[in-house]
Amino acid sequence: MSRFAVILPAAGQSRRFKDEHYKKPFAPLADRAVWLHTVEKFVNRDDVKQTIVVISPEDRSLFEAKFSANAVILGIDVVLGGESRSDSVANALKQVRDEIDYVAIHDAVRPCIASSWIDNVFKAAKDTGAAILAVPVTSTLKRVNDNQQIQETVPREKLWEAQTPQVFRRDLLLKAFAENPQASTTTDEAQLVEQIGHPITVVQGSSSNMKITTKDDLRLAAEVLKILPKPQRQGSAHPFGDDHWR
Repeated sequence: MSRFAVILPAAGQSRRFKDEHYKKPFAPLADRAVWLHTVEKFVNRDDVKQTIVVISPEDRSLFEAKFSANAVILGIDVVLGGESRSDSVANALKQVRDEIDYVAIHDAVRPCIASSWIDNVFKAAKDTGAAILAVPVTSTLKRVNDNQQIQETVPREKLWEAQTPQVFRRDLLLKAFAENPQASTTTDEAQLVEQIGHPITVVQGSSSNMKITTKDDLRLAAEVLKILPKPQRQGSAHPFGDDHWR
C-alpha cells in the first residue's frame, strides 16, 4: 500500500473572515473547530501514515491551550508556518517521514471533503505522480481594471477552479520546491509542479468542497456537512470534545 502524508495549512491571517475572536481554522462549526472537521477526514484512512497541521507562530499558545489534547490523541504533528503559504508547506515538508511515498496538501478550512473524492485524487496521484481536485468554471468571468470597470470577458471554456487535496509523489514535490526560488509568490503547490514541467491530472471535485473564507461560509458549511457521507472510524472513542473551542 502506498503511504501518504497529509499537510493541512492553517497558518493564514484570516483577514477576510473579519472575526475578532477566531481565525478561520479555529472557528466553531457544528460544535467543533473547522480544522478538526477537516483532519477527521484523513486521520482514519489506512493509507495516511502522517498528518501535519501547520499553524502560525502567533497562534501557538492558543493552539496548545485548546487543541494540544486533540493533537496528541490523533497523533498529529504540529509545525509552525512561515510568511507565505508555500513557506508553511515547505516547513511541513521538512518533517515528512522518510517512508512516505506521496504528500497531499489540503486546506485546513475545507472541512466539507468526502472520502470518495479523496480516494479519487489519491488514485490519480498514484497513477500519474501529480493530481488535484478541481471543478469546471461555470460563471461568466470578467477582467476588470483598478476602477472596477470591465476590460474584457474571459472565455470560461477549459477553465477549472483548483481545489484541494493536491497530491504529489514526494520526490516530485521536493524537487519542485528546490528548483523554484520564487516559491513564495505561488498560490498553490500545483503551480510549483507545473513550473518544473511535470503534468498534473485534474480530478473532478465538487462545489460542496468549499473553502471557508467568510463567516457566511460557516453557515453554508454546516448544512453541507449534514449531507456528506460520514467517514468510517477505526475506534469507538470520539477524540473531539464539544467544548474544545470555547
